[in-house]
Amino acid sequence: MTESEDKTTDEQAPEAAEETAPEADAPEEQAPAEAAPAPEADAQPAERVPPKQARKLRRSQHSGEAAPPRSAEERAADRAEVRRRKARHRTAYRAKLRERRSSSPAAVAETPAVESAPGGRAKVRRGIVVSDRADKTITVRIDTARPHRTYGKIVRTSSTIHAHDESNEAGVGDTVRLVETRPLSRTKRWRLVEVLERAR
Repeated sequence: MTESEDKTTDEQAPEAAEETAPEADAPEEQAPAEAAPAPEADAQPAERVPPKQARKLRRSQHSGEAAPPRSAEERAADRAEVRRRKARHRTAYRAKLRERRSSSPAAVAETPAVESAPGGRAKVRRGIVVSDRADKTITVRIDTARPHRTYGKIVRTSSTIHAHDESNEAGVGDTVRLVETRPLSRTKRWRLVEVLERAR
């Protein structure tokens, strides 16, 4: 081949490419028109897809490209929105609980008749008297048994508290009910409500 023939073939090649390009574009223009009815078919699914399969389908259709990076302000706004949504849910749940408690006559009957603390219900404890030597004061042992958070083993603990006994009616070994009250002395923050069981 001579140089002139090479030039003519090179000149003809771009022209041929230009002529074929519009033909290649034509099917692409028609393809979206054919694909248009597909969403209408998807709009009316025959049966409901379970969430797990829907997740798999979404993941298989994902292109693999990462989402664009977000600024610190956008992330903070998202976190604030999540907190607000959780707070609304909590408020509604607590209102429902309060309504349920107030409407239940059994719950009202079970609460002991004790003076309520300014911040809400006073704490009530049940224990065994271990000392009654002091005047108008008893020492009470409170036993607790609860499962260990991690291992589940029952862990037993006890603590002693001083309680005010106005009429010195409780004796050693008695099972008593105490209620939390204002500070009565350096160590007394509890008051005797009733003697549940006398010592044998």
